[in-house]
Amino acid sequence: MDRSEVGALVQSAVDGDAAAWKALVEGLSPLVWSVVRAHRLSEADGHEVYQTVWFRFAQHLGRIREPDKAGSWLASTARNECLKVIKSLRRLTPTDDPQLLDRVSEDRTPEQSVLDSEEAAAQSERVRHLWQEFEALGERCRQLLRVLISSPPPSYQEVSAALGIAVGSIGPMRQRCLRRLRARLDARGAL
Repeated sequence: MDRSEVGALVQSAVDGDAAAWKALVEGLSPLVWSVVRAHRLSEADGHEVYQTVWFRFAQHLGRIREPDKAGSWLASTARNECLKVIKSLRRLTPTDDPQLLDRVSEDRTPEQSVLDSEEAAAQSERVRHLWQEFEALGERCRQLLRVLISSPPPSYQEVSAALGIAVGSIGPMRQRCLRRLRARLDARGAL
């Protein structure tokens, strides 16, 4: 919703137009929810904040000086209400229960889940490109790098014995192989 539309709807709602009020709630609810979700409240606390914000908006509807900035008013009020809830939740209760102390919060916003999924897909694609370019390296480079990335990493003496490479040549050869790999990935734009 643009500001002029919001301003007109606020004026109509002040005059008692129920349709204008409904349009405001429908149009600006995503804004309020985005602020609430950004504060990572529990579902119950989030709904409480959402209702409180709209209740306060209804209380102050006639006193809003700049009706076209109602969205900013709602966002600010939502933020303040979220901070009140967070502050009230910070009261500490001492405990020595290890299960409670080791508990990890699994509350994730839908937005965070989407971002994590997209990041995982991008990371998977980068890894796929890396292995494609790795396979395009020469056999000697592939052998050396595979041995060097094993866990636990072998000593240079072990690498020398396994691949028949002089100990003093392993480091320089490793650098050349990694430079080739990086150049291939840069050329592909995969870094």
